[in-house]
Amino acid sequence: MRIMRCFTLCCLVALAGLSVRHGLCAGEADGRLDIYFIDVEGGAANLIVTPTNESILIDSGYPDNNGRDRDRILDVVRNVAGLKRIDHAVVSHWHLDHYGNHAALAAEIPIGQFWDRGIPDALQEDKDFEIRIADYRAASQNDSSTLRAGDSFNLDSPNTPLSVDVVTASRKVIANRGTPNPHADKHEPMPEDTSDNAASVSLLFTFGDFKYLTCGDLTWNVEAELVTPKNPLGTVDLFMVTHHGLPTSSNPVLVHAIDPTVAVMCNGPTKGGHEQTIATLKSVESLRHWYQLHRNVNLADDAQAPKEFIANSEPTVNCEGVWVKASVASDGESFTVQIGTDGKPQTYHTREKSR
Repeated sequence: MRIMRCFTLCCLVALAGLSVRHGLCAGEADGRLDIYFIDVEGGAANLIVTPTNESILIDSGYPDNNGRDRDRILDVVRNVAGLKRIDHAVVSHWHLDHYGNHAALAAEIPIGQFWDRGIPDALQEDKDFEIRIADYRAASQNDSSTLRAGDSFNLDSPNTPLSVDVVTASRKVIANRGTPNPHADKHEPMPEDTSDNAASVSLLFTFGDFKYLTCGDLTWNVEAELVTPKNPLGTVDLFMVTHHGLPTSSNPVLVHAIDPTVAVMCNGPTKGGHEQTIATLKSVESLRHWYQLHRNVNLADDAQAPKEFIANSEPTVNCEGVWVKASVASDGESFTVQIGTDGKPQTYHTREKSR
């Protein structure tokens, strides 16, 4: 039985005494769903702004580096999306490139509610986890909410239904219902991944006919478990390429099953953007384009996305931190993707609308 919980700004105001933002920003003006992929140099930071201007930040990049990732996130939140607060801060899993700035952000901007997969007592791959998690506990005031596979949330959206489903968390996956996955035989198991990557929270956003899937750093075998022998996700319109495009993720059994129209890869100059993952993307039947936050400096130009679909081409020392934005029409029937403020938007129809 699926757990249904309200995930709206109105409920947060009523339950937690949060103040409503003033001014007309982001989705309020046009009823669109906006999705920002913020450049944190091979970490992850994904900002979703709903039609009622409710904000969800998934992951927060690396700490330190003179506040580089914190400042890039704040720039998009405040100056691009026009927000005065972050309503929901989500941690996909407990690796530093994903939760490294939650505490630093909370010191700079109000955060309403923290969400994660539950905080473990220890993390075998991080000897400093106990110290690092103390900052997160302080920022969340030891009051983060646990996300579990099967949880489902309805978000406030006056014209087009908007929901988010938790499809994996803590190595658990949703029930394997739906139509048979014709790509199930593509799965070739890898050795068990005992790291926290395999425990990543994966979220499926649905806005009318539009569907967006983001899986944190979910790895190969759990990806396969999610969509075999049946595919409970269906096809999606937008896919955040899992685990920065590293080859321990983006199992073809999953990528071909969801058959995305557009993919965005949150890679760095030397992290992710692997040629094996790019080959998988190229083989997706319905893929129109894939975007990269960075040019992989170790790959030939013709082995990765065309330059007009790469946000940042310089190594870290010269990087401007340009973001990628997807914006879904108020009826959920089409969406645009653009690189930075001055980028030319590319328009795509949702899968259902195209049929």
